[in-house]
Parts: sequence; structure tokens; C-alpha cells
Amino acid sequence: MKRYLYLAHRWLGIALGLFVLAWVVSGVVMLFVGYPKLTLAEHLARLAPLDAGCCIAPGAALAASGDPRTPLSLRLTGAGGAPRYLLDYGDGPLLAVDARSGRRIEHIGPAEALASARQFARGADVRLLDRVEEDAWTRNHALARERPLYRIQADDAEQHLLYVSSHSGLVVRDASAHERAWNRLGAWLHWLYPLREVMPKEAWSPLLVYGALLGAVLALLGMLIGLLRWRFAGRYRNGSHSPYPAGAGRLHHVGGLLFGAVLLLWLVSGLLSMEPWGLFDKRSTVAAGALQRAPLRAEALPTALAPALQRLRQAGLVAVELQWHMLGDRSYLLGSDAQGATRILPADLSEPVRQRFERDELQRLASAAWPGQRLQFDWLEQEDFHYYARTEPSLYSQLPCRLPLLRVRFDDPAATWLHLDPYSGTLIEQLDQRRRAVRWAFKLLHSWDWLPLLQRPLLRDGLLLAFSTGVLVISLSGVLLGWRRLRPRARRRQARRPA
Repeated sequence: MKRYLYLAHRWLGIALGLFVLAWVVSGVVMLFVGYPKLTLAEHLARLAPLDAGCCIAPGAALAASGDPRTPLSLRLTGAGGAPRYLLDYGDGPLLAVDARSGRRIEHIGPAEALASARQFARGADVRLLDRVEEDAWTRNHALARERPLYRIQADDAEQHLLYVSSHSGLVVRDASAHERAWNRLGAWLHWLYPLREVMPKEAWSPLLVYGALLGAVLALLGMLIGLLRWRFAGRYRNGSHSPYPAGAGRLHHVGGLLFGAVLLLWLVSGLLSMEPWGLFDKRSTVAAGALQRAPLRAEALPTALAPALQRLRQAGLVAVELQWHMLGDRSYLLGSDAQGATRILPADLSEPVRQRFERDELQRLASAAWPGQRLQFDWLEQEDFHYYARTEPSLYSQLPCRLPLLRVRFDDPAATWLHLDPYSGTLIEQLDQRRRAVRWAFKLLHSWDWLPLLQRPLLRDGLLLAFSTGVLVISLSGVLLGWRRLRPRARRRQARRPA
């Protein structure tokens, strides 16, 4: 039986050793350089203050869309130095309307894409490379509504590679030369994107899942063999508790005993991050759209922009972006400035500008949205296990984490939670039991997103680097041992070949 354990561990190690080594090395890089993303702060910082005199009214933009559906929200922003309305219907691409002419924008051409990129790059020279569905820096699902994308190289100080949506004309992703270089050793390698570029997309995800699963079996067998081979009482002839001579063999044995559990943990949690076999599929039936009890129609929107912009300026906010949405049966306007500060007021301007909704008011609106439901309201005054700020390299660093926050708990079979932002009245996220399980399976076990460590970043990075060094020793020594095992076989095969 032991012989079969040794053989299984040996040949799994030979087959998967380089993959495990790549995952370890790239995981260390990802601690410090995250996958490229465009944050809301980066987007807003590139926008100029809105001028009411150049734009048609939001109600006119809704009518100009020519779409019979009712949008969830209407946004006035800038693209290529020109104001643009964007209508969001919840799925599919955003619909764009030129805010000056009131003309629906059917297609974003290369010239418009270059203008947007030039504005984002603050006037630097830009050149169009091509138009792509996806590439190494745009593979995540967050950009599904924006594809295909114009890929544009900017000649700015950071040599940004910019991606412009062919539907809205907005820059939706930027990747600096620094990010691209390090991500070749980081996320690009960690997620096996080199293989995704040469194999069908449908085969890439199972490869990651089952590769990590076999890696976990490899680590588990190694730990078992390590315990069987370790002499807890007494020593081998070499004077050590390990039977292997000093070198790669002993390093692999001792390192596996010390850090094998961490390697196993990272392999299993990395596997679960792919959310395989429907384990984490949402089961909640709560319709978050019930917060919008009335549709966003033209009559719910103002007939002019100037009064709203003036009110926001009087409240100390120079708006670079406006968004209208329904909450309950009223439409509200959310204004944002270039620093990301926001103010909210009813679209009909019947109330003063304010920073956020009152607590009782937001709770009443939630109760009215789901009548007959038993709701529990929790106001978060500080970060907790399920709502916290992420560091910049994190995949989730672009998500807002403003406090206070209203958490609405439902007494339904899926134990649904809603996180409502009192600064806008909008839904931040919907979590049921299965979606909260992702927090344990991936964000905690794989990324070590634990508040006491997140609040002490130097300690967290130090621990992650120390344990990463340990698993690096395991994987490097394992690859070396596998190479030594294969080299004599290769020589024997070559010697048997006829001259």
C-alpha cells in the first residue's frame, strides 16, 4: 500500500510540479500587483465639470433613446470631452445618447474611441491598435456588456493600454506598462491564461478546477507520506529524523511537514474560487428591483439641468457626473464630483441637497418594497466580516466601502442579505447563504482577508510572504526531485535508440 502512495505522489508531482510552482510564484506577485482594473475614482478624476448649457434635458434623452423598455438608471457623464447620456437596462450593453444633439449613438467608431482615450490620457498621444473581444487584461466577466473593445496605446508617462467600450465610448479598463509586466508573472500566470489563449475557453475552467484538485491530492499524499517517513522517536543512520540526505530530498520532506497544510489550503481554496459544480450559485428569490416601485419615465425627470447643477454647487459639489434612478415611487438625482464625493436630492428639487438618506427613511422604503416580509435592519458603523475595504492589489479593491451601511436581513429559506448604500439609496450587493460562503472559501482562506490582518497590512504581508516562502521550498524541491527522476530515464531511452 505504501508503495502505491509513493508512486502516486511521485508521478503526480512530476506531472503537476511546474503548475504548482507557477501558482506559488504568481500568487506572491499578486500580493503586490493586482490584475488591471479601472476604478470609479480613476474614471471620475478624468471628467470635466458638467455645464448645463450644452446638454439636453434628461427627459429628452430618455425619449431620444427610441427604446420602449424602461431603464433602471440614467447617467450623464463625459466621453471624449463631450457629455453623454447612458441608459442602463440591467442587462446587455448600455445605450448612449449624445447630450448635445440628442442623437442616439448607434455605434462607437475608431475616431470616438481615440477621443475618449485621449481625454483619459490627459491629452497624450494615442494610437489605435485593434478591436478585440478580450485579451490578457480584459478576460473577466465585468466587461461582458462592453465588448467588443477598442484597444488603444497611450504615449503617457505610464504607457497605459486603454480599452474603450464599443457601445458607450467610455474607457472601461486601463493597464499600465508596470501592471502588464508584473502581471505576466502574476495573474496572467496564476490563472493559466497562456493556456486559455491556445485552447477552447470551455476547457480552460475545468483545467483550472481539476488541476487544482489533483494538486490538492498531491499535497495531501505528500503530507501523509511525510508523516509515515518521519521518525518521531529515534533517528535514521544519517542522524536525522528524515531518511533523506541533506539537500532537495530533506528540504522537500521537512518543508512539506511544516508548510504542506498551507499549500493544501491554498490549492483547495483556489479551486473553490472558480465556484465549480454550482456550489455557490445564488438561491435567493428576493427581487432587489422591488426597491424601484415605479419605472424611471420621462415625466419623473427634470425638464432642465441648470437648477439641479446650481443646487449642487450651492451645496459645495461641482458635479462631473449625474445619475437618476428610482427609489420607492420617487426619482432621485445623485451628483458626483471629481474626487468621488456625492450628494443626493429628489429629481424634482423639492427637498434640500443632502449627503445621505436618513436611517428611518431608508428603512421605511425597504419595508414598503417587500411588504409582508420579516425584515431585520442592521446599521453597520464599522467594517465587519462581510463588508470591508480591500487593498489595491485585491480583485475587489474597486468596490466602495462607505459607512454607515444598511444591511437588510430576510427571513427566507436562502437567508438573504441586502446591502443598501444610504449615500445613494442603491443596492451594493445581494448575498444569500451560498454567496456568503464564497467569503469563507476564497476571500478568507485564499486571500487571508481577515479584519485583524487587513488592519495590519505589514503583518499580513509578512505572514503571507513567510508561508509563501515555505510552499515555494516545497514546490521548487519537488520539481528538482522530479527532474532527477526523469533524467536517467531519458538517458536510458536515448541509449536504446539505434545508431
